[in-house]
Amino acid sequence: MSVSGNASSLQTSSRKLRVVMAQLDFLVGDIPGNTDLVIDAARRASQEHRADIVVFPELCLTGYPPEDLLLRPSLEVRVNEALERLQAEALEPAIVIGAPLRHGALLYNSAVVIENGAITGRYFKRFPPNYQVFDEKRYFAEGSDVLTLEIRGVPVGITVCEDLWKDGPVEDTAASGARLILNLNASPYDVDKQLRRKSLLERKSRENQVSIVYVNLIGGQDELVFDGGSMVFDHSGVLMAEAPQFDEGLFPVEFICEHHCQPVSQPLPDEPSLEANVYRALVTGVRDYVNKNGFNSVVLGLSGGIDSAVTLAVAVDALGKDRVRAVMMPFRYTSGMSLEDAEAEAVALDVQYDVFSIEPMYDAFMKTLSEPFEGTKPDTTEENLQARLRGVLLMSLSNKFGSLVLTTGNKSEMAVGYSTLYGDMAGGFDVLKDVPKTLVFRLANYRNTLSQAIPERVITRPPSAELAPDQKDEDSLPGYDVLDQILNLYVERDFSADAIVAEGFDREDVERVIRLVDINEYKRRQAPIGVRITERGFGKDRRYPITNGWKSGK
Repeated sequence: MSVSGNASSLQTSSRKLRVVMAQLDFLVGDIPGNTDLVIDAARRASQEHRADIVVFPELCLTGYPPEDLLLRPSLEVRVNEALERLQAEALEPAIVIGAPLRHGALLYNSAVVIENGAITGRYFKRFPPNYQVFDEKRYFAEGSDVLTLEIRGVPVGITVCEDLWKDGPVEDTAASGARLILNLNASPYDVDKQLRRKSLLERKSRENQVSIVYVNLIGGQDELVFDGGSMVFDHSGVLMAEAPQFDEGLFPVEFICEHHCQPVSQPLPDEPSLEANVYRALVTGVRDYVNKNGFNSVVLGLSGGIDSAVTLAVAVDALGKDRVRAVMMPFRYTSGMSLEDAEAEAVALDVQYDVFSIEPMYDAFMKTLSEPFEGTKPDTTEENLQARLRGVLLMSLSNKFGSLVLTTGNKSEMAVGYSTLYGDMAGGFDVLKDVPKTLVFRLANYRNTLSQAIPERVITRPPSAELAPDQKDEDSLPGYDVLDQILNLYVERDFSADAIVAEGFDREDVERVIRLVDINEYKRRQAPIGVRITERGFGKDRRYPITNGWKSGK
């Protein structure tokens, strides 16, 4: 355990300390660009907020999660160059940044304190997480020391992310004399994550009689979305300041430090509704995936149904109408209502809108397939062909114009395989991949409170893929209100079939749904990534073998 600093300077007089929470969006792998962002933010924090300390998110120099970029041979050289630049700038405030540091033969997820042009402290994260979407133990060793150092005459402790969630680091840091703990985070969003964070911070600050500054990353990184929500709790466990979720910026907090470092309270942001919060997460995820990967525009199939309608609205809100193209691809089973509604959605959001019938292409394929299909009855093969022709059209527009194809499948459909490989699954990013169907309806209603974008009958009429006459989703699936509850218990909470039945669900429904989930793992492995909004999304969170002999039941 290493401790530096002296608490005695606070015994006779109070000190003011202005801490700025740098809730910013960093690009994974862009170490020079991220360093520029740190320098610019530190200068602005000094000029605009008279900052004494600027705290940045976890691993901000590399972005989070850097994954196997951490294994690149030049990582250490690049990080050291960045640290040298930051020291050479001789920034006015002290800065606390996140970076991967090598010590001996081991790599650590670290916090670095730079003050007056010199590194004055290094802290190695003690609990690298290895669950859900996290696999930090693949890369990082566990630290063991405490870092408490005097900044502007105040004993300040440093911890990193998961250290807050475990017993030991906060307790040891408070015991070492820290009056204030700065916690650097890259904590991804899910629907109730902020409530869990607040409950934890309230308890940790109160039990240890120490104020905690919690600074979180913001922005999208592949399927992960980071929501910010940086905040400050005082030593009695009271929330004194909170940055809005999904808003990038510099957020100052002033402390009066005597026996404790007491933050000056600020007006707190309004608590967002679940629908508003999820919608902003989707917008953030789409915006950053498209922009950070260099796409100028997106294209999507607009069916007149609710999933593509919500996807279109998210895309426009993320990128602007001029970067979004919607394509209706009707067939003989497409209803007039769907044609009308798709056009209404495109007009409401003022996007480029095209209508390309797949009928001629379908007829050409069926003519070619007439000999091998002779003597067989129409089945899902012919239905899937329709979806695959639409996929070909969208991918052709993508190739020709450099637009990213957004797919429109929701979590309920992805769970049970209600999708077509190389058809409606063809694309680069699935906006609703982790959004259950019942929540899609709620998002549609929410989006219409901002401006009318989705016709009411799109929300109220029974969902249909329109791949066969009079087809409805619930012809082959339980009602979505039932389906989503079963999926939540099985996929997100790992209930067995028997346990789900014990919750009051019909055994036949449960066993059918579980079977569909299990046999469609091969499809999900080939699906595009999409924004994660739950604690257990399909992707990094849930890694089931495609080939296996596990039998559902107990």
